[in-house]
Amino acid sequence: MAGYYGKGLSKERRTVYELLRQGIDRVETVIRVPKLPAEELADVYLRLKLDEPLLFFVTGYHYRFYPGADHVEFLPEYLFDKGKIREHRQAIHARIQRLTRPLAGKNDREKEEAIHDFILQNVRYDKLKKSYSHEIIGPLTQGVGVCEGIAKTVKVLCDAVQLPCVVALCHNCPEKGIRYRHAWNVVTVNGKNYHLDATFDNSLQRGVARYDYFNLDDAHIFRDHQPLVMEVPACSDGDGFYYRTISLTKMEQVESRIRQTLRKKKEHFVFHWRGGGLNRSILEEVAALGKQLAAEKGKSLHCSVNVAQAVIQLDFGEKMDEAMTVQQPDEEQETAPLLEQ
Repeated sequence: MAGYYGKGLSKERRTVYELLRQGIDRVETVIRVPKLPAEELADVYLRLKLDEPLLFFVTGYHYRFYPGADHVEFLPEYLFDKGKIREHRQAIHARIQRLTRPLAGKNDREKEEAIHDFILQNVRYDKLKKSYSHEIIGPLTQGVGVCEGIAKTVKVLCDAVQLPCVVALCHNCPEKGIRYRHAWNVVTVNGKNYHLDATFDNSLQRGVARYDYFNLDDAHIFRDHQPLVMEVPACSDGDGFYYRTISLTKMEQVESRIRQTLRKKKEHFVFHWRGGGLNRSILEEVAALGKQLAAEKGKSLHCSVNVAQAVIQLDFGEKMDEAMTVQQPDEEQETAPLLEQ
């Protein structure tokens, strides 16, 4: 049965989609399919790979045809030989079962959060961008991945617990310094669609898990994500955002929560600012307030901010670097200093 992207194909292209899915699943070296223009064949292959993350062992293809023929021969490029593919498939299925078995009986939100947290706790970004890091085998067996492999891993785990999930893919934007396409997920939780970007959240971790991109609506995700390559389900609900219960609008609320954090001797406080635009003046006020309250307890403060999503993290410790940092959520975990206190 065709997945989300496969369902959007014409009858002819869906036939090619199904033949490729079946042939790759059987690890065939030559798959005969109806002839399509090169760009249409590439589109069908991309849709199949986004729909079927369990086909992790195929990473590309060539094709050949003869003049006048009504078909082409699709030649998959496999990561391993047939014997190794069988071993890796068995290992992947066993790994998925072990990870999802504890989620039986959980509600949608609990399943989604567990899958998100698995990525944050167990997967690091692969700066070398090995071929397997673009597939589920990287995050699930090597503990490394890039956005594509991470998004596919989120999908395969969601699929295993009957949580509807799509891999979203956006364009690159060289003029903005965005060299590569980026992938994340759209997950359906309790009948509502949300954007979930585990890769960006992974890049923001600084001593505590972050959920800046956990259940965003369309308006918020595209504050710092590029336009989509292919349409995904609309995400119009803004009530599922993780930090909705820690969304502060007044500086008095910030002060109260900082005091509470310090009183409980916690090292981190993360919150969402909803009191108007998060400008430099507000950030300086938050940082000054945090520094003052921390000093009263013999602590110092480091402040990090994700401006696009208006999420602020305050870290308290004995000898903190008291610079404020603006976080640029991306795959390679780059940050830039914003100002000195």
